Amino acid sequence: MTEDRLILVLNAGSSSIKAAVFDAAFKMTLRAEASGIGAQGDVKVAGTRNRADLPDHQKALDLLLQGLARNGLALDQLRGVGHRVVHGGTMLTKPTRISPETRAKIADCIPLAPLHNPHNLAAIDAISRLAPDLPQTASFDTAFHTTNPEVAQRYAIPATAETQGLRRYGFHGTSYAALVRALPALSGAPLPQRLLALHLGNGASLCAIRDGQSVATTMGYSPVSGLTMGTRSGDIDAAAVLRLAETLGAAHAHRFLHHESGLLGLSGLSSDMRSLEEAETEDSRFAMAHFCYWAARHSGSMIAAMGGLDAIAFTGGIGENAERIREGILDHLSWAGAVPVWIVPAEEEAQIARDTVQVLGD
Repeated sequence: MTEDRLILVLNAGSSSIKAAVFDAAFKMTLRAEASGIGAQGDVKVAGTRNRADLPDHQKALDLLLQGLARNGLALDQLRGVGHRVVHGGTMLTKPTRISPETRAKIADCIPLAPLHNPHNLAAIDAISRLAPDLPQTASFDTAFHTTNPEVAQRYAIPATAETQGLRRYGFHGTSYAALVRALPALSGAPLPQRLLALHLGNGASLCAIRDGQSVATTMGYSPVSGLTMGTRSGDIDAAAVLRLAETLGAAHAHRFLHHESGLLGLSGLSSDMRSLEEAETEDSRFAMAHFCYWAARHSGSMIAAMGGLDAIAFTGGIGENAERIREGILDHLSWAGAVPVWIVPAEEEAQIARDTVQVLGD
């Protein structure tokens, strides 16, 4: 393999940028991360860590790329750069090469993901300035779920100009796409026809995968819906949300539901499942029980959407590592009968690298 076959994958969040380099066999060869963007932060490259002023994403990406260069990787050695983009709306439904038209469509989706798409675009624009001829691609979290039937995507509200864009999109799409690719190799058998997939981490969702395609998922218009999560509330009555907006104000209500709820809000202790398992307080046990109950309850909905169940697959940090939580969910699902249960390592970044190579025609 020559160095110019390497793929750089970038995942730009609100306060961090994660980078990973993959070779032609999609093996990660280098990892880097800048965190604490907007203030004094950390830049970690290949195991080393340095404090740095990170006023914005441009500065953070510059320092990441400098760190990669010091470890033998320059932009002119890359085949391409693949970006995780959270929202593609209804127009961007598959991995796509970045062009002025694609960039404009990603920008059009900013109202749907105001906390994510602007930062995804910042990374795309930074690479364009530094290496204008380097091919870039985007993989969209929402794309995997565009196969959901319209009846699953529509909210029961009038279709007006004011409600355009208010529909269930779903997220964690690159994780589910990676799971669909990886499970047959892991199991040594064809992909189960009706697969319940659980992506469980600080953000958590379920996906009903029938014949390799998403037919239902728990996240909706935003990533706050569905399961109990680390700091997100999961499903909550719309009238309760309106009440929170009236009493707290819209901005505080948003922060309350996205950053102060979920496991953190229930336990009063932490959003980290490992900390809750170690704490063994009454509130931490209740938070874990709540997580398992609602994961199982939503699983029933996913099973109904598929018309049955042939296998279950766990992925994500909690899904892969928290045996107690997996067992709690499976205990609630014992009524569904005995089916194979798999633990599939999350490979979202490798999936984006594969998407990049496919889009670029390798």
